[in-house]
Amino acid sequence: MMISMAVYDTEDNERTQYTQRTLECLMQTVNMAKHGIVVIDNGSCKATKSVLKDFAPFIGVITLGQNLGTAKAINKAWENRSDGGHCVKMDNDVVIHCKDWADELEDILNDQPTIGILGLKRKDLEERPDHPNEFYRSTLSMIGGNGKRWNVIEDVKHVMGTCQAYSSALLDKIGYLHQPTIYGFDDSLAAIRCTKAGFRNCFLPHIDIDHIDTGASDYSQTKRRIAGQDMAEYNRLKNGYLNGTIDIYHPC
Repeated sequence: MMISMAVYDTEDNERTQYTQRTLECLMQTVNMAKHGIVVIDNGSCKATKSVLKDFAPFIGVITLGQNLGTAKAINKAWENRSDGGHCVKMDNDVVIHCKDWADELEDILNDQPTIGILGLKRKDLEERPDHPNEFYRSTLSMIGGNGKRWNVIEDVKHVMGTCQAYSSALLDKIGYLHQPTIYGFDDSLAAIRCTKAGFRNCFLPHIDIDHIDTGASDYSQTKRRIAGQDMAEYNRLKNGYLNGTIDIYHPC
């Protein structure tokens, strides 16, 4: 399985430390004999390039000359996915407190062909079975047995994109990620396309994950502002996917 991470670190946003902590976590929790890690460098600063060089024996790096945004950067890696290979999109400010979490994601996608997107759930997300808002109301179910690990799966309408696995079968039907601007909404649009393609959006809620950047930084606020600049285009895409006037397959 390919684990892909888009990185845009500058001297101003001071995110090099986040990238380093995330990579250190991956080295400790991912079975490198089974999974590959690809970092897409969206024109980051020298400090981050030095960090990526330190990890070079263990990861692949795609170097871009400018910040293409999250979706286009991730797509650069996914162009090289193997036939039948699942893909993980994750942020570069994540710590996952579970060894071999990637194995669990891959095993579930292999065993549950109806699941298209399977994410790890941050503590601050609202989805729960008794939520008063239908959009955030989830459904829990058990999978496993017959000699396989039992797991709780949480079906949801939208999988926040902090760390999410896309099944190979889903990617065959919807193609690549898409977002109106360089930040935001690729996960929301992907969840809609996933549902329209006949697949489920789910969380694997028992795996403990922390978002290092809590969203209070100036950079996080800037990303939100940029994402919100073209809500009209987001709504056009969302409505088009839902009513069938826009093809859910997106080429790279």
